[in-house]
Order: sequence, then structure tokens, then C-alpha cells
Amino acid sequence: MKKSLLTYSTVDGQTELICRKIAGYYNVEDIDILPISPSINLNNYKAVVIGASIRYGKYRNEIYDFIESNLDSLNKLDNAFFSVNVVARKPEKSTPKTNPYVIKFLNKIDWKPKIIGVFAGKIDYPKYKLIDKYAIKFIMWITKGPTDTSKTYEFTDWKAVEDFATNLDL
Repeated sequence: MKKSLLTYSTVDGQTELICRKIAGYYNVEDIDILPISPSINLNNYKAVVIGASIRYGKYRNEIYDFIESNLDSLNKLDNAFFSVNVVARKPEKSTPKTNPYVIKFLNKIDWKPKIIGVFAGKIDYPKYKLIDKYAIKFIMWITKGPTDTSKTYEFTDWKAVEDFATNLDL
């Protein structure tokens, strides 16, 4: 029996953490959790879930490259996509139909994921380099988010992650 794949692109680790949480709802021996890479062969899997985080309003290029290179395989498998972005901390921007990053992403790619999720991420000011810390603080100030750079802010709705996970066929 083929395994399922949870693959991710993350900057600070929250997307990987969400993948691990999703895997926890299944028999983890039947699931590979891997950073997204051109060396992944989707023919080895029965299902694939791709998770991608946003940094400064953009997904990393590796997401687009992976999808473009594997479009035929993705369309043949059970598949899903989830986005991790702090904008999703706002209820009015926490669904695939209302999250601006997901909407823009889906309009830019040829792949149409069967299941789509959106999760708020995490701001970990103490771990950021100086430039990132203050760039993110400025973005948070503009969007009325938290700006105390001595703190970490966890926005991920773990119940939403559970709901997404239980709708997958892994």
C-alpha cells in the first residue's frame, strides 16, 4: 500500500508543525512528512497535501516550481493544499474564499486542489533577525496586529487544523 505525503514550504517552522499535527490524526507510519523538494517522486504516493507559508505577502518560489513540475501527478492523486498566513487571524480572511493570498495563489496556478485550508500562523518576534522583526512589526502595526517584539503570538486555530485533517483521505 502506498503512503501519503505531507510536504511543506516554511520559513519559521509553523507549516511543518501543522503538517505534523495533521499526520497525528492518522497512522503516521503511512505518511511521509517532507520539506518540498524537486526530488520528491509523487508516483510513490496515493495522496499529497501541500502546505505553504506566506512571508512578506508571497509564497516561496519552490511551491510554484513543485506544482508546475508535478501538475499531472497532482491531478491524479487525492490532494489538498493549505496556506499559513497571519492575515488569516482575522475571521473575515480565514477561509479559502476570503483569504487574499489563497485567492491570488489559486488564480496564478493551473492546479485546482480538491481540499483547501487556510490557517493563521505564528509571529515569533524574539526569534527574528532585526530587519525581519521590525518589518513584521510595521506590517502588524498597519494591520492592527500585535507589535510587542518581546513576545510570541500563536494564531493557529488547532480545531480548524483538526477539521481540515479529518476531511482528508490519507
